[in-house]
Amino acid sequence: MLELPDRDFAAFIFDCDGTLVDSMPLHYVAWVESLRQHEAPFDFTEELFYSFAGVREQDTVKILNAKYGSQIDPDSVAELKATLFHQHIPEVAVVPSVAAIAREWHGRLPMSVASGSEEPTVRACLSATGLLSLFQTIVTPRDVARGKPAPDMFLLAAERMGVDPADCLVFEDGQSGLDAAKAAGMESVFVARGLGRA
Repeated sequence: MLELPDRDFAAFIFDCDGTLVDSMPLHYVAWVESLRQHEAPFDFTEELFYSFAGVREQDTVKILNAKYGSQIDPDSVAELKATLFHQHIPEVAVVPSVAAIAREWHGRLPMSVASGSEEPTVRACLSATGLLSLFQTIVTPRDVARGKPAPDMFLLAAERMGVDPADCLVFEDGQSGLDAAKAAGMESVFVARGLGRA
């Protein structure tokens, strides 16, 4: 079970992939296939994949290009990866411990989702798992100038909910998201991989 900080918060902000929904293994499969079809000259290991948790897909490709000296098109990789992932959305399940918190606090606190994935993907995952109606706003990379680990997405979520950033609690499974929460002046709860899955 997740341990929450012992204080009152005015709002909750949740990451989506790996936090609310157990979609990371399916994202990894889609990543590997997209990179294979784009003839990536490097091995995209599971460890490498998880190190980019929360980072915008195009930015991930740019970082990989810089690291490995490749010239793969970030938008093309992200587009194909999204198409491949969407085929697996019916298989996505909730992360029970986090979904339980969201359901428990629905209607008692404003809640939002701030995700490094594109909005159609986030909405499809939340809809498939019955969680979409719990959140009053969804923030994705296209809404801000900088994605995680910059604080922009969390600050925009707080602004849309009308809540002081210092009174928000963030739920995250990725280091970039934890760094973004800290930069936004928000407390966070780390959702460990494998936590509370059925």
